[in-house]
Amino acid sequence: MILAMLAGWVAPAIAQQDPAPRQRIEPELMAKGFDVPWSIGFLPGGAMLVTERGGRLWYLPADGGARRQVSGVPQVAAIGQGGLLDLMVPRDFAQTREVIISYAAPHAGGGAVTALAAGRLSRDGAQLEGLRVLFEAKTVGQGGRHFGGRVVEGPQGHLFLTIGERGTRPSAQDPGTHNGTVIRLARDGSVPPDNPFVGREGALPEIWSYGHRNPQGAAFDMQGRLWVHEHGARGGDEVNLIRKGANYGWPVIAYGRHYSGARIGEGTHKEGMEQPEFYWDPSIAPSGFVIHSGQGAPEWRGDFFVGSLKFDMIAQLRGAPLREVARLHAPETLRTRALHEGPGGALWIVSEGHGAIYRLKP
Repeated sequence: MILAMLAGWVAPAIAQQDPAPRQRIEPELMAKGFDVPWSIGFLPGGAMLVTERGGRLWYLPADGGARRQVSGVPQVAAIGQGGLLDLMVPRDFAQTREVIISYAAPHAGGGAVTALAAGRLSRDGAQLEGLRVLFEAKTVGQGGRHFGGRVVEGPQGHLFLTIGERGTRPSAQDPGTHNGTVIRLARDGSVPPDNPFVGREGALPEIWSYGHRNPQGAAFDMQGRLWVHEHGARGGDEVNLIRKGANYGWPVIAYGRHYSGARIGEGTHKEGMEQPEFYWDPSIAPSGFVIHSGQGAPEWRGDFFVGSLKFDMIAQLRGAPLREVARLHAPETLRTRALHEGPGGALWIVSEGHGAIYRLKP
């Protein structure tokens, strides 16, 4: 009897009752003057790309010369939280010069959908050539909410893209929509045949996991496992270890409450739905995610760094179970939108609040 009960037992998620101690940091200003910067990407030789949510892509040369706007970007729907979002420089950039961009694409019937495109960066950094759309979500959400939009490259070269539920909560439980999912694509935009919903009637084959609210952070750990963090409502921002085909529960189960104070769904647990590895209550509004390699800072190896739009800091987590060990803060961490591990292990900070990019050396 006891063994049968234990077989169906699900470990509770972890949330700290008290926030970790604040630790003052001194980031170095690297570039400024951006209008709502969303992401950066490092190029071989020291040049860098920067996206602005309004639709501009910038090339910053390695020699410190004047930045230039890159032409050839896709048309974006700059509404609410939508616009030009993440960018990812693949590992084979030196051979292909390909750049991957996520964005909110205008929909022919009105509204916008989360999309993914690829183009080749010209040698002078002035243009994206041969732009092609790899993916557009098949369902349109409400207004300008919850696009998700983080894109990362998997160990085998697959593309993983996070998509929010677009404010239509029940759709996150329907694998017949892309809302509230993490999708997995081959580099050419095709669907890998081992995706979990391939061949399942009524389901979309791109889906890798579902039941998400608004994931704006994604990263792979040292073991090649995908982690995603996502916005909760009033409480319940989650850090999730992503498993193939798994259901992460939104809006049936969640920690925290609706903004109205009303209870969310059926509680915090339900059979067949995953538990987060960590959650925040109150919410920190997480955006940007680094799982550090330890380069230049062995004491950081495997640590999670998560930006906060609400508390203007960077949460540092480690351990099993995960614990928040520090909250890194400075005036420069105002509305931290994105985090990246740069050359030498430095932590690069994209501050939406300052329209600037900073570097924190290990």
